[in-house]
Amino acid sequence: MTLDAVFGFATDHEGGVLRVFGEIDVATAPALREPLLALGGRKSPVGVVDMSDVSFIDSTGLSALVTARKRLRAEGCELRLVIDRPNVRKVFDVTGLSDFFAIFPSLEEAVAP
Repeated sequence: MTLDAVFGFATDHEGGVLRVFGEIDVATAPALREPLLALGGRKSPVGVVDMSDVSFIDSTGLSALVTARKRLRAEGCELRLVIDRPNVRKVFDVTGLSDFFAIFPSLEEAVAP
């Protein structure tokens, strides 16, 4: 099994960053719902999902992100995504979600005020 096939996440509550790696699909997306929504629980104006190590995302993963963005926005928190892999970015471009999300090529840019 390659690292890309393994799914996991780590949360940095201080920095408001959820780092996700592996594949986000129908089997793994449900595990992300709670950590995504917890980004807004910090009462910070920005929550970041670092997807630099995500190798694949399907419609279930997209749905989890869309739902989280809507709920966080209602709480006054902006959800930002870090996506640097062309194949993952293409999914957002093709579905039109590149205009829905604030997408950054690096974590440094995403956490900047």
